[in-house]
Amino acid sequence: MDIQVLGAHNCESQNSKFISLVIDDILAIDAGGLTSSLSFPAQQKLKAILLTHQHYDHIRDVPAIAMNFSLRSSTINIYSAQSVYNALSTHLLNGELYPKFLEQPQGKPTVKFTIIEPGKIEQIEGYSILAVKVNHNVPTVGYQVTSPDGKSVFYTGDTGPGLDCWEYVSPQLLITEVTAPDRYEEFAKEAGHLTPSLLKQELTNFRELKGYLPQVVGVHMNPDLEREIEAEIAAVAKALNNSINLAYEGMKLHL
Repeated sequence: MDIQVLGAHNCESQNSKFISLVIDDILAIDAGGLTSSLSFPAQQKLKAILLTHQHYDHIRDVPAIAMNFSLRSSTINIYSAQSVYNALSTHLLNGELYPKFLEQPQGKPTVKFTIIEPGKIEQIEGYSILAVKVNHNVPTVGYQVTSPDGKSVFYTGDTGPGLDCWEYVSPQLLITEVTAPDRYEEFAKEAGHLTPSLLKQELTNFRELKGYLPQVVGVHMNPDLEREIEAEIAAVAKALNNSINLAYEGMKLHL
């Protein structure tokens, strides 16, 4: 399993992009930095997109990818919760800002949207996909993706502390948000995000339950605070004696 981090941050600039991951060139998770990171031929290789929730930095490129597929008479499959479908159909692909690609007129549809149910394993493009609920300020799921050869990655999406999903997932690689440094802990708790110290407690809970820790990669960092986050993450990695690194745009991971 090859995983590429297209966007690793929660703010966009020339040097940072909204969150988006691609697995084996065909399966995307979140669409914050999707079209801006992939060539047209690379976009056409995509078979499916999993969306964690409806916040802008996670769905921003859905209209753009839909337009590109439409112009090539192709179909892209999108999977997520009903709340994400409602947000896309009401606010983005509503016929005013962008065409209603979610509707299926006569002929081949551009966007085929499937509601995914948390806690139920789905077979998508040859992968076993398990969506699990996490703790954010809107309904949000994380995804465990398992390849046919048994390699597994879990991406939390945006989440705050108090995760109770660890009993359902057993990844070799954990990609987790870590939005802000520890001095923003109260904000993180209220907004449904993690700091390094909050992540440390979640990883401690994971190890107590599972008996191991996977390789950990952090995403969704605030770029202005990244150096501070990085220093605190290094201390957490040392305390837990485990590999924990922050992602960057273009980062490639292999399982």
